[in-house]
Amino acid sequence: MSALTFTLKQPTAQRVDMSPLVCQKLQGMDVDAIAAIELQCGKRRPRVDELFYITGMNTQEIIIANATDKLDFIGKELDGGSISILGDAGAYLGMQIKAGSISLSGDTGLYAACEMKNGLIQIDGNAGDFLGGALPGNKQGMKGGTVLVKGNVGQRAGDHMRRGQILIEGNAGDYCGSRMVAGTIAVMGNTGRYLGYAMRRGTLLLWNQPHLSATFNDCGSHTLAFLPMLFASFKPLNSRFAESSAAFNRVQRYGGDMAETGRGEVLVKL
Repeated sequence: MSALTFTLKQPTAQRVDMSPLVCQKLQGMDVDAIAAIELQCGKRRPRVDELFYITGMNTQEIIIANATDKLDFIGKELDGGSISILGDAGAYLGMQIKAGSISLSGDTGLYAACEMKNGLIQIDGNAGDFLGGALPGNKQGMKGGTVLVKGNVGQRAGDHMRRGQILIEGNAGDYCGSRMVAGTIAVMGNTGRYLGYAMRRGTLLLWNQPHLSATFNDCGSHTLAFLPMLFASFKPLNSRFAESSAAFNRVQRYGGDMAETGRGEVLVKL
């Protein structure tokens, strides 16, 4: 059975709420029923077939083609199955995903993987601010799963993060790992200002020396036995993190943020 494919007919002037088009909500529906679903688009509620050409039948394997950055909430609360996006995505990609996988060939906007619970999100391009963060007013961000970004990310990646891992092949903006409670963020590129701001626990794993605030203590150099096991867990990923040349176990360790509980750590490759 071929994948259920939504091909955008033409770019929309207004933003589109794509949250109804996830695997578990479409399961058991025929093409006519799916075509009749209404999507919020600005002040209008057009049918799916007004905006998209629909082909295929497999609701557990969804493809969104010709995607643009006006398509918000793709994969919201996904609970199994897979969604592949050919193009760019808007804000809130994979918001509160519970299971399954999302792959994006382009860039995405704000709050990708926000409050994610489990699953895998792979972004081949760049991601905006608050990747894996918490929604405004909430105190719990990403709670599990894996996010892989092959490009750069904006500010406050992993804000209020509680569990899971964020893997960034490019650069991270200011306040990366801010207010972290637990979890792991790995950055192969450079990091911005205020790294680990107000983090309570968790691990920031870096390939390049960061600019740390005075509230982080230098704990010396260490050989850490858990790092080879961590890198071994990356092997199934289609990423530079899976390459043998990326692995290391000798680090410079910094503890902080001492303005909070001070039980977080920044590990920098030596």
